[in-house]
This record gives sequence, structure tokens and C-alpha cells, in this order.
Amino acid sequence: MLGCATGAFAQDAVSRYNLQQPVTRIASEIYSMHTLMLIICVVIFIAVFGVMFWSVFHHRKSRGAVAANFHENTAVEIAWTVIPVLILLGMAWPATKTVIAMKDTTNPDITIKATGYQWKWGYDYLQGEGEGIRFLSNSSTPRDQIEGAAVKGDTYLLEVDNPLVVPVGKKVRVLTTAADVIHSWWVPAFGVKQDAIPGFIRDTWFRADKEGIYRGNCAELCGKDHGFMPIEVHVVSAEKYTEWVAAQQQLTAAAAVDDVREWALAELVERGQKVYAANCAACHQADGKGLPPAFPALDGSPVVTGDPAAQLALVLNGKPGTAMAAFGAQLSDTDLAAVITYTRNSWSNQSGKVVQPADVAAGRKG
Repeated sequence: MLGCATGAFAQDAVSRYNLQQPVTRIASEIYSMHTLMLIICVVIFIAVFGVMFWSVFHHRKSRGAVAANFHENTAVEIAWTVIPVLILLGMAWPATKTVIAMKDTTNPDITIKATGYQWKWGYDYLQGEGEGIRFLSNSSTPRDQIEGAAVKGDTYLLEVDNPLVVPVGKKVRVLTTAADVIHSWWVPAFGVKQDAIPGFIRDTWFRADKEGIYRGNCAELCGKDHGFMPIEVHVVSAEKYTEWVAAQQQLTAAAAVDDVREWALAELVERGQKVYAANCAACHQADGKGLPPAFPALDGSPVVTGDPAAQLALVLNGKPGTAMAAFGAQLSDTDLAAVITYTRNSWSNQSGKVVQPADVAAGRKG
């Protein structure tokens, strides 16, 4: 699946047969190093095969050539030892410098934690301007467009609903981890590719020198929807970043109000449908029929039509040994209440029952 997702990277002539154009110093060094290694390999190829074909042609038996004896020839032994060593050192020196620079995550302006989930990314701004902002980033292309015959753009597999936003010219440290299986945070234009491993915190960094939209993907085979787990980063000016931070803080404040008020059934169902489409439909399907046995149906499910507390506990904590993830750390109380209410009042499930955010908050404590 990675192949079909990364195929969109060849969207312009510049990157069709080479790496993407770099927008960070590290990516530029990687690009230059890639070019240097390619040149060295081509020169070695031409030299070795040139000598080989020249020798075969000029020292063939029909011309009366007699095989030379190089047994224990000191000059030859020294030459074919020293020359490869010099080539290796010439390649290792720039590579080592670049790798060391890639690991220097000291003194960041902004620190962001990227958590991999099946199959989305969660971002938490931990330090610097924007501290406290957190959100999930899902693929925004509808599944029927992906699988259907609709006209698709160049980046349809690499578009998200909530992109990561960072200011241009600032050093951004990215802490990577995962909640379920191994993922990998990969943005080629930044020269960044860092595995996200459950139970571990690993880090990388970038400083984008040019404003724009840069895309990547999970680069570790992580399950059924691995090919639909994109990364989208918007690099903006300092002024626009400040405006974005203010807008996100307002959304956070509004979410806090949502978590403590009473909701009507229709309101929760409407919101729950959106939450379900973004987080649940990939496994349980839009019609609630699922993909048994791995992904059971929710339509008519005894879990969904039974005790709300049991369904809430399952959604909050997941089910070990199955593909059912724990959504307690991913979704707000309101979103969890909405999606549970939606499943209990959709398809053939028409319970008329409402799960409020307060119920979710109580379930977290319990």
C-alpha cells in the first residue's frame, strides 16, 4: 500500500526521477549526498566495466595474448586495497556529518509530539508558541472517492482534515511514539523519517526555510489502512502562525464548554456521524456492517444495543488482542458521547438513548 500512497510524490517533473526538492538544510545535505553517491557509483561502474571490456577486446586469444601473472604482486595488492578505502572515506565523511546533524534536536523553538494510531496521527504541541494545542489528523479524502471512479487530484491520498502547522524558519522538534503498532513519520521535503514505536519516545527535527504545504505518509507497514495515513504540514509566516494558534485556542475553549453541557439527541447524532466517518468507518464500514470476523458489525450488535456503560468502556479502553483501539486518549468527552449515541441510533439501531459527555467523564474515572 505504501507504493500506491507514495506514487503521488511524483507529481511534478522535478521529483519524478529524483528526490523531492528540499526545503530544509538537512534535506539539502541528503539531496547533495545522494547526488555525490550516484556520481561516484557511475564513475566506478564506467571505470570497472571500461577496463574489463578493454581487456577482453585487446587481450583475446585470437590476437595471441598471453595471460599475465599477478600472483603476489605487491603493487596490485596495495592498489586494490587503498583505492576502495579512499572511496569509502570520501563517501562516509559527508554521510557521517549529515547523520550527526539529523540527531541534533537541542534548543528547539517548538516541540510537538506526533502519536501514530491505526490509522491517523495525533499532534500535541508541548513547548513553545502554541503549547497546549492538540488534535487528530485524519485522511480527508472520502473512501468512495479513493475506491471509486471519481476524478482524483495529484495529492488525493495525502490530504488531511487537520494539518500540522508550523512557522517558517523555526526549529521544530518532533517527538514520535505510537499507541498500537509501529508507524513512521516521514516528510521527504524535510529530510525527516522517524519511526514511532509503542512505549518509546524518539525524536527528530526540521527547520523549513520556505513557506508552503509539504506532504508525507506513514512509511512503516502498519495494517489495513497503512496507505491512507498521510501527513500534511503547512509552513506559514510567523504572523499567520500566531493567528492559527489563537484560533486553535478558541476551539479548545469551545470544546471545554461542549464537554460540560447537555446535548440533544439530534445534535449528538449529527456530530457523531462525522466522528464515526473519521474514526470508525474504515473498519466497521459506513453502513455499520463491518468486515467480520476482524471488524464486527455494529448494526444490530448486542454491544451497541445493550448496556451503554459496557459500550463506553470498550470504546474508552479498546479490546486487547483485537483491532479495537482505545479511543479514550484520542477523542474528547463530547466526541465519544456523540459517536456512541450515533451508533445506538443509526441503521437498525434505534434505541432513542443518549450518552452525554458527563457520562463519558464518569466512565473515565470508573
